[in-house]
Amino acid sequence: MQIKPASECTYDILSLGEVMLRLDPGDGRIRTTRKFEAWEGGGEYNVARGLRRCFKQRAALVSSFVDNEVGRLLEDLMLQGGVKLDHVKWVDHDGCGRKSRNGVNFTERGFGVRAALGCSDRGHTAASQLKVGDIDWEHIFGTLGVRWFHTGGIFGALSDTTPGVIKEALTAAKKHGTITSYDLNFRASLWEDYGGQEACQKTNREIAPLVDVMIGNEEDFTACLGLHVEGVDENLADLPIEGFSKMIDQAISEFPNFQAIATTMRGVKTASINDWAALCWTDGKLNVSIQRPGMEIFDRVGGGDSFASGLIYGLMTTGDGQKAVDYGAAHGALAMTTPGDTTMAVLSEVEGLMKGKSARVKR
Repeated sequence: MQIKPASECTYDILSLGEVMLRLDPGDGRIRTTRKFEAWEGGGEYNVARGLRRCFKQRAALVSSFVDNEVGRLLEDLMLQGGVKLDHVKWVDHDGCGRKSRNGVNFTERGFGVRAALGCSDRGHTAASQLKVGDIDWEHIFGTLGVRWFHTGGIFGALSDTTPGVIKEALTAAKKHGTITSYDLNFRASLWEDYGGQEACQKTNREIAPLVDVMIGNEEDFTACLGLHVEGVDENLADLPIEGFSKMIDQAISEFPNFQAIATTMRGVKTASINDWAALCWTDGKLNVSIQRPGMEIFDRVGGGDSFASGLIYGLMTTGDGQKAVDYGAAHGALAMTTPGDTTMAVLSEVEGLMKGKSARVKR
C-alpha cells in the first residue's frame, strides 16, 4: 500500500460525512427521560476524531451544518475533538429549518436483555444536501495533500446527491495518490424509504471500484454488496473464519482494486456482554485479531468506527495487516467502555491491551 509521505500532505486523515448531535439519556430510556447528555457523533467523523485524539494524526472533516445555535454547539464539540473544520460548508438558517437543518440522534445504551436503541431525526439536513461541485476536491487533494481519505455508507444513504459527492471525492483522491477507505455501515432505517436493499447494493457497488480499503461487518458485506458470509448466525457464537475467507475471495474477484478488506465480528450475548474480534485481509493474507469472548460493554455505539481508526493507524504506520487489525480491535474494545460515540482511549492503553495487559487498577 503506497501511502504518501506526511511531509507532502497537510492532513493524515480526511473524512467526509454527517455529524449529528447525540442526545443520550444515560442509564434511562429515551421515552421516559427528563434529561439528556449531549455528544457529537457520525460514522465517518468518528474515524477522523479517533485518529486525532488517540493516535495523534492530523485530521480534518468535510461536512455541512446550518449556522444556528445547534450547529455551533456541534462545532464546539468537534473543536474539542481536535478535528480541523476548514472544509465545512456552513448554510444560512432560514428561521425554523424548513430548507435545511442539523441532524439529531437519540441513542440509549441498552443493558442486559434490553438492546441498545437509536432514534435518528436527520431528514433535510445540511450534510444530506451536499451535491457534486460543492467542495473543491482538487484544492484539498491536489494542493493541500491528504494521506488517507475515509467516508462510508451512512453518508451515501442520506440523499440522492450524496453518492455523487462520494464518487467525486474518491475520484479526486485516487487521482492524487491518496489511499481511500469506505465503511459500509449498513443502516436499514436509512434505506427503508429510499429504495431498500436493492438501492443500497446498487449505490455501494457503484462506489466500491474506487475504494482501496473496504470495511464492514458480516451484515454489511451481505446487505451492501451482496457478498454472502457462510456460517453466520445472529449471535455469532463461533467466529466463521472460513466463511469470511470465502467472502473475501468473492470480493477481490469482483473488486480487484481492494488492497485490504477488514471486518469486525461481534457475538451479542446481551447488550452488555459481547464476544469481540476482527479480521483484516491484505497482501494475500488473512489476519485475525486477539479474540475477546464475553467482553463487557458500557456503550457499544462507535465501537466499529474506533476499530476503523485503529486499523487505519496500523496500516499507515506499520503496513502490517496483523498489527493493524490488533490496533483496530483493541481500540474498538476500549471505545465501548466509555459513553458517547467517540473514543476516550489513549495510545498507551490501546498498545497495552494489544499486549494483554489486565484491567488491574493503576495508581
